[in-house]
Amino acid sequence: MSQEWIDVGAADELCRRPVQELRAGERRIALTFRDGRFGAISAICNHVGGPLGRGHLDGDYVVCPWHYYKFHWQTGEGEPGYEDDRVPAHEVKVENGRVLVAAKAHSKRNHLPHEPHPLAREPRREPGPIRVLGISTTAMTAGQPRYSTSEDLLLHALADARSRKDCECETQFIALRELSFRACEGFYSKSAKACTWPCSITQMDPKDQMDRVYEGVVHWADVILVATPIRWGGPSSLYCKMIERMNCIQNQEVVANRHLMRNKVVALVITGGQDNVQAVAGQMLMFFAELGCQFPQFPFVAHSRGWSAEDMENNEQYVRESKVLHQGAAALVRRSVDTARIMIESTLGEGALVRGGRKGHQLDTRAQLTGL
Repeated sequence: MSQEWIDVGAADELCRRPVQELRAGERRIALTFRDGRFGAISAICNHVGGPLGRGHLDGDYVVCPWHYYKFHWQTGEGEPGYEDDRVPAHEVKVENGRVLVAAKAHSKRNHLPHEPHPLAREPRREPGPIRVLGISTTAMTAGQPRYSTSEDLLLHALADARSRKDCECETQFIALRELSFRACEGFYSKSAKACTWPCSITQMDPKDQMDRVYEGVVHWADVILVATPIRWGGPSSLYCKMIERMNCIQNQEVVANRHLMRNKVVALVITGGQDNVQAVAGQMLMFFAELGCQFPQFPFVAHSRGWSAEDMENNEQYVRESKVLHQGAAALVRRSVDTARIMIESTLGEGALVRGGRKGHQLDTRAQLTGL
């Protein structure tokens, strides 16, 4: 049976770009031009259907713009060590100044078998006591510990949770400054479907320690206590770095209609030499509300001496010695634990998720990969 060839354009025009996406009949093709020759592979990446034709050439490989997976510009094979992970490749020829692409690929798509990432499992609360996770977002120099007002109150709250007689609790503590994790690289800005769960950085980089936060907030904790100092009227830079990486959790709500943080209770500890407690609390509460989390009554404790009283030495001393603030932190965790117990024992939150003002889009990469 003779090969069908599809005219995709003039060679003198198409040779001006090293990589471009075009149609060869009903198929999306990544057409490449290198060293005076054309190549053609499928424009659909193996990973989550990213647009290879909008990527760039790195030597012999087309780099997907979504998550940087690489495929040979002519054979469609993956980079060295991943040759069996390939996308379909098509023959290309030039006749009478026109570029012709074979309608049928001469090789098939092949995915390397791999186990799903451990974080990708379905969230399921295992039986047992209420689990309280404390996350401190205070930055400080490694090996040079200093006193942190927000962390002091957080640790006091966790100690109180462990000492409860009426409701058994387990606690964990994460100091973000001790974790090495990359900043969000804006996959969502390329496409909503490019932001995956778990985060593509976590999938690609085994050294990225954001997986500890994901494991804690999605799979382990019933109560999440987040502590932050006020920095120039906002939460800490480490907090912002963390929640930007948590966008992959929120994105599952709107793209895949998948609710990862069901029946989670969040409370906050906010302290600073400057004022702006209400704005910081409002911003933080809004983010966790978008994840579907619940809040106890009076969901934060806070302290600030105000804009004109930024006296850090006296501010630290005040918090150290304040019975009211420490009692407030203990009361906050008790309210949070009680709220979590009510949530766990009820059926609230079960069933289909319907969110007003947000349109869900089912994420189906299988259809992308088996289609065009």
